Amino acid sequence: MMGSLYAGEGWFAIFFVTGILGGLAAWATGRAIAETWRPYYQLAAYMTLLGAAVRFIHFALFEAELLSLPSYLADMLYLLAVGSLAYRMTLARRMVSQYRWLYERAGPFGWRERVPAADKGGPPLKP
Repeated sequence: MMGSLYAGEGWFAIFFVTGILGGLAAWATGRAIAETWRPYYQLAAYMTLLGAAVRFIHFALFEAELLSLPSYLADMLYLLAVGSLAYRMTLARRMVSQYRWLYERAGPFGWRERVPAADKGGPPLKP
């Protein structure tokens, strides 16, 4: 399957450019968008641009085909997945740290409403 997606490209080029360079850029982009409280659709827009940049690096450094739709889509889906992970993890961290009286952690990607101690079966709150 990899041969049809990345025809004429070596494993090193795919791993280095898409996996490492593109993945780190996608991670940083996802974190930056979540840190500035921007909506998720902006991440998808930036990943389409980053996918084009990664495709150009494949073309410029490793003489790969520039206008290869399957390669571009594979790169972009990988970048979107990495960026989405970073976005969600950062957003969960920000929600819990900024609104600690309202939310508590619910795993690495989520948060939930904080339940008062009286509702948890703990000692009753004093008025």
